[in-house]
Amino acid sequence: MSLKLRDLIRQVRACKTAAEERAVIAKESAMIRTAIREEQEHYRHRNVAKLLFMHMLGYPTHFGQLECMKLVASPHFPEKRIGYLGMMLLLSEQQEVLMLATNSLKNDLNSSNKFIAGLALAAIGNLATPDMSRDLAPEVDKHLSNSNPYLRKKACLAMARCLRKCPDMVEDFVERVVGLLNDRSHGVLITVVQLMTQVLVIDREYILEEGGGQYDGDEEAYYESPTRTAFLKLVPSLVKLLRNLLSMGYSPDHDVGGISDPFLQVQILTLLRLLGANDVKASEEMNDVLAQVATNTETSKNAG
Repeated sequence: MSLKLRDLIRQVRACKTAAEERAVIAKESAMIRTAIREEQEHYRHRNVAKLLFMHMLGYPTHFGQLECMKLVASPHFPEKRIGYLGMMLLLSEQQEVLMLATNSLKNDLNSSNKFIAGLALAAIGNLATPDMSRDLAPEVDKHLSNSNPYLRKKACLAMARCLRKCPDMVEDFVERVVGLLNDRSHGVLITVVQLMTQVLVIDREYILEEGGGQYDGDEEAYYESPTRTAFLKLVPSLVKLLRNLLSMGYSPDHDVGGISDPFLQVQILTLLRLLGANDVKASEEMNDVLAQVATNTETSKNAG
């Protein structure tokens, strides 16, 4: 029988030379291959965990990719969690075996357990291919309006990946993204601002490189695109949000080095930079708050 993960780690740490370490890994890899060949389901999650450890050490682990798919399809959460972790680390979007996970991802996105749905959203955000993005975008979209902020924030990051892989879908999801900017959850808010920034970048690249269907592929077409036009209406809301952050007193949850929520501030400033380009009205609306940011910035503080 193969070793437990902790025993394998202990043996590897006890090795005094690289040759000893390679011998330990080779022996354990052979045991794992045998377990895979004999379909030893009871030890499948343990074997994948050991493969993750070997992967971290730089040893080949490609033979365990299908085991990750089998764990993802398991009804038990502990096994599913190891399966998703293995899938995100041992596979890349170039591998065809990833398509086998599409059905499991769709089922998990509809799970009543928020942690299972969260695992599926995290996997989509890391690994989704263009085909998977097109198939799973409607399921991800449902979670953008989920009552649970834990799932809403994960759905925002997953949607950013889907739209990056299928830029022609951007216009279909603009209204949903716009509505999320009023979310009360801090985690959702910061991911929505990231998603809006990604959408603008994706939209610009799509129009300039592909011509974007009805557009002729020039810079002016991007500045007049429906996506950018919809986001420009949100500049007053973004300015108000940034001003609130600047005038907010000490907030223990999001304060870093005396600066109120610097991560959200940076994300909003990045988005405002994209929206203010080549737009006089938007630039004028954000002028005062940008001057306030520049005045309040303390160069002596890292977070500033």
